[in-house]
Parts: sequence; structure tokens; C-alpha cells
Amino acid sequence: MFGAYRYAVTPSAILSGSRRLLHKTTGHLKASLETSGKNVAKDAAATPPTAAVGGEVSFMTKVMAFPREQPFVFQLLIATGKTAAADLLCQTVAEGKKLSEVDWKRNGIFVVFGAVYLGGFQYWIMVNKYRQWFPTMDRFGKLTLAQKLKDTAGILDAAKMVVFDIFIHLPIMYYPAFYTVKELVGGNSWNPVDWARNGVTKYYNNSKEDLVAMVQLWGPSDCIQFALPTHIRMPFRHMVSFFWTVYVSFTRGRYEGEKEA
Repeated sequence: MFGAYRYAVTPSAILSGSRRLLHKTTGHLKASLETSGKNVAKDAAATPPTAAVGGEVSFMTKVMAFPREQPFVFQLLIATGKTAAADLLCQTVAEGKKLSEVDWKRNGIFVVFGAVYLGGFQYWIMVNKYRQWFPTMDRFGKLTLAQKLKDTAGILDAAKMVVFDIFIHLPIMYYPAFYTVKELVGGNSWNPVDWARNGVTKYYNNSKEDLVAMVQLWGPSDCIQFALPTHIRMPFRHMVSFFWTVYVSFTRGRYEGEKEA
């Protein structure tokens, strides 16, 4: 499946590149966090961002306001598009298919996985349930960086979110779901029980490498994500997840019976 790209694009290179991206992004996010609290304080007295002179609202104003006003829909679109793009990249680059040879049925399955699990279930966990379990989440996200560093309760809740993601969500929920979908796409059975059983078995066999890679990328990423304002946490996660999906596809994407080129 991999061909020459297996040697040109190694898993360690993908993870290393992802971590460098996180490092560069941190500087920009720091400046954003410093001003986020001030902007929230000004909102009550200032003109609403969607208002314009004469009561008219420009198209660009609506576009810029959309992520804040419709956070679920915005991140759902990103999750779906990102997952489809990652699968398309694997088919055309890793497997060397021409666009006319792309398996759109397989791509459609990844679209469903991206929409239902990443855009739906993951949002429910990390926004709806986190808001119940960690009551400081919304308030902490609106603070400036200086204010966050003084907010002990907010820091503790953010740390708990990281722990939950690393030790419960990713190893117990995400990975079994991913391997099950891979069995659905490349397995020989149409029995959902076989997809789950075979997927979990393969996950168990690969768990040591998978969990190490997971901590290396999602540990630092989570520390950034759970300090961001709530409405941009999931879009940020989906951005990082694109590189993660490519990494997983390169390392776990070859089906049984296929020979490496």
C-alpha cells in the first residue's frame, strides 16, 4: 500500500511535523488568549459584531460570526471535510490511485465516521458533557492568559479534561471505533460483530505503539485545546486531527492480503 512513500514519509516524521506545527501555533494562540478576555468585557458595551451602519450586515461579517454563533455546525463541517480529505490523500498518495480510480464508497464511509463520531459524538463528549463535568470550562476559556495562570480551579479542570482524553476517550472510545471502521472498509465480513471483534483484536496487538504515539501528539495538543475559548476548541482539534489521521492511515492503513510495493 505504501510504496516509496513509506520511506519518504515516515510515521516519526509526520508526528514530528505535527509537534512543530503545534509549537508554532502556540505563539499565535498566546496573543489571541491575551486579548480574548478583554474582548468579552467589551462586548456588552460595544456594538454587536454582526451589526453594521444602517442595520445592514455584510457577507464577511456573517462569515466571521458563524463559528461563534453556530459552533456545532462549524466544527461538524470541518470534521466531515477533514476526514474525507485525509482518506482521499491516502488513496491518491499512499496507494497511488488516480482520481478516476478512487473508491468513493470507502471515502463515503470515512465521511460518515468524521460526521457521526468526530463531529457528533466527540463534540457531545468534549463540549456538552465536559460542560457538566468541569463547570469552569466556559469561564476559563474566556480569560486572558494572565488570568488563566491565576485561576487554580480552571487549571485543575483543564488538567482533568486532558487526563480524561488521554486515558479514557482516546484509548477506550476512539481507537476501538477507528479499528472497527477500518474492518468495515477493508475486512471480508459484513457482520458488524466481526468488525468490532477483529478491530479490537488488532487494536490490542498494536496498542503499545498506538498509545505511545497518541500521548506524544495529543498530550501537548490537549494542553493547548482546553485553554482555548470553547467555540474554537473543536476546530483546533480537527486541524490537529487531520495530521493524526494521515499518520494513522500510513501506519495502520494497509489491509491484510495487500503487499507493500
